[in-house]
Amino acid sequence: MLIAFDCERCGTNYKVDESRAGQSAKCRNCSAMLRVPVPPPPVELTESGAPVMRHTERTKPFEFAPGDSDNIEAIGRHIEQFIGPVPMVFHELVSDLVHIDVHHVPPNPGRDFHTLITSGMSDRPMTVPEGAEDFQFAELLLCLPANWQLTRTAFADEKNYWPIRLLKVLARLPHEYDTWLGIGHTVPNGGEEPQPYADNTKFCCAMIAPPLKFAPEFRQLELDDRVINFYSVWPLLPDETEFKLKQGFDPLVERLLARGVSEVIDITRPSACRRKWWPFG
Repeated sequence: MLIAFDCERCGTNYKVDESRAGQSAKCRNCSAMLRVPVPPPPVELTESGAPVMRHTERTKPFEFAPGDSDNIEAIGRHIEQFIGPVPMVFHELVSDLVHIDVHHVPPNPGRDFHTLITSGMSDRPMTVPEGAEDFQFAELLLCLPANWQLTRTAFADEKNYWPIRLLKVLARLPHEYDTWLGIGHTVPNGGEEPQPYADNTKFCCAMIAPPLKFAPEFRQLELDDRVINFYSVWPLLPDETEFKLKQGFDPLVERLLARGVSEVIDITRPSACRRKWWPFG
């Protein structure tokens, strides 16, 4: 493989073997000192062409985070304006890097499901790629059916608690590993071989999507020093996860919506990627 680069002084073009990456020499045309650039590591792509973002074990030490009270209050007002009153907030007692609380909006007229929304993820900017600076700050939401048990007693059973755990894990992940979450990203539960979130479900991967069940104005909160983007978390089944990696985000969302799947979690729903069986040709 050859590395192509130009002399910054005179523009003379060079092509050298990659084994010389990082070495220095004089330009044969103007005698300026040159350094052979080191090419970036190859980008791993899914079959759909989307980049794969991996991280190693966390190296950051624990950092106590008390939370930004002004940010929390602004998010609370935004939630009440566009979704409804927040009678309950599930607070973190001890927080690492960012203080993640989960605001609970119970079912209300015209909205027959629970809505859980984080605050605190946007206390710090995410490490976004160049050109994506408008997406440095985010919060997450997740919708649950009206009969979901959301009491502290019920939370002793992971079958009831896993959606809140998922929100907290996802909200902290970008700050733990210097990465980011945005629309179209998927995060498997457990790495290469995703595991179900609990014994009562086969959901094993989280997809970040626009919040479709709320007014478009809810999707962003503009503050003096930041713009917070609100994203919805859609849990996926194993074959839906595989379909997304092969075909991409848009084809999967089209298939989910065509099969009547919404962002309200239904742990009994069939896969949107399962082939329909017809008894007659």
